[in-house]
Amino acid sequence: MTRDMAKAMSQHFMDARLIENAAEPTSNLFKDRGVYMLTPKGLHVLERFISAHGINADHLQQVFVTQPICIYLLHLERRSLDDEIIVSQSVITLLFRRFVGRQPNYPTHTNTQLDAFQRYQERAKGVALMDITEKAQPGVRPAVTHRHCFAAVTALEWLCDFTSVVGREEAAEMAAQFVRFGLITLVSDKRKNNDSAIIFTVRGSAPGGNSPISQHGEFRCTAKAIYKVTEEGCRLAHWDGSEESPNASSSNLSMTERSSVDHDKESDPAKKNGDAKIHRRISMAEKLNANYEAGEHKHQKESNTDRLRFILEEPALRSLFREFLRGNFCEENLSFWLDVDDFKRKFNITSSAQAVGPNGRNRSSPGQAAMEKHHEMLINNAFDIYHTYLAPQSKCELNIDHGLRNELAKYLEDVVTSLTGRAFHGRVEPAQANAFNATQLQTMIRLYERIQMHVFRLMATDSVPKVCLPRF
Repeated sequence: MTRDMAKAMSQHFMDARLIENAAEPTSNLFKDRGVYMLTPKGLHVLERFISAHGINADHLQQVFVTQPICIYLLHLERRSLDDEIIVSQSVITLLFRRFVGRQPNYPTHTNTQLDAFQRYQERAKGVALMDITEKAQPGVRPAVTHRHCFAAVTALEWLCDFTSVVGREEAAEMAAQFVRFGLITLVSDKRKNNDSAIIFTVRGSAPGGNSPISQHGEFRCTAKAIYKVTEEGCRLAHWDGSEESPNASSSNLSMTERSSVDHDKESDPAKKNGDAKIHRRISMAEKLNANYEAGEHKHQKESNTDRLRFILEEPALRSLFREFLRGNFCEENLSFWLDVDDFKRKFNITSSAQAVGPNGRNRSSPGQAAMEKHHEMLINNAFDIYHTYLAPQSKCELNIDHGLRNELAKYLEDVVTSLTGRAFHGRVEPAQANAFNATQLQTMIRLYERIQMHVFRLMATDSVPKVCLPRF
């Protein structure tokens, strides 16, 4: 590794808030002559790695004792193909509840009054809030006080410190999703006209009607931008003490806990009220202990199919299930199932699929150009899945039914030969893939669904009975 490459990697560590400058904690730039230390998030990641691999780290004990460490870190699940964060309404809901805390977090002390441990514990309660009063404009409007406000920069820093995002760009994406879901809104941005500004925008589908969710959300990453929690955000945060809906799934989101936490103290019933589902996660040892589910669920009998469905919906269990599959050299089954499920969702929600060939496209319309671009993205996604899991000698080749594999190969051979006049040799080149139209893409999806069902049955009958994962 060259010096420049090492410096770039160190900058990535800083962006992800794993390390910080010991002398200038607010500095975001890695310097050659600086002295650096692990952040609470970095200590959490290090301890998790040590516990997972059984490494002797007695020489680091003093570091863990003398520095604050992130007790709970929200892990946002990512797609295996492109490492992008998987975003859904349940993910944003649970992430937002952790972001704003069980109760509004109005700091009562200044930083100079608290030591490092106390400062971190205060921040862990949720993003720091404040009330903003806009001055009255005579003859226009009276003075207005906005409650539950926070600075945009403060939000980005909190998301970087308490979640698994790897930089401010991903933090801004999550904040923009908060805006899109109607949970926060811009109060003011008093930057000067010549000040630079980074505005992060996300787009998605909107259910319509009276739903607060819109098709796009915009988050301003400026030093002067102030946002506030909306009424919908307050309602979703359960600040009024209302109970969380039992149907609120924590899909695609998991929270890991320090292995060194005293679980007897964490089992205090008073800490299980409200949003305990987010804030309280069972330790790795408890999850792997077969005796854990001998209590509340000992009389419940579930089929392996039901257990697998629950595992797929519950990210904390899904993460443990993935580790089990990895140890048994069949992790590709779960990865394929999730990638196909994500691909189908994108196709069904936002697909512009129309049964037209490549020669019938009209690039004169901006809307048509956008549709074509999206169609190309779906095609690339489809063949990424094929080359990753289904092509001969692929890096994560699935062990599936011979008939299903031959049926997919035969279909691709017929289509590629008819479109290009060239023989099919087990892999599809980019030029050949771009020739596929929406009807042919839909046929591929149907074949993928059949393989997905086969993989689901395989995991339910072969893997689920061998793994011990409690329902919690």
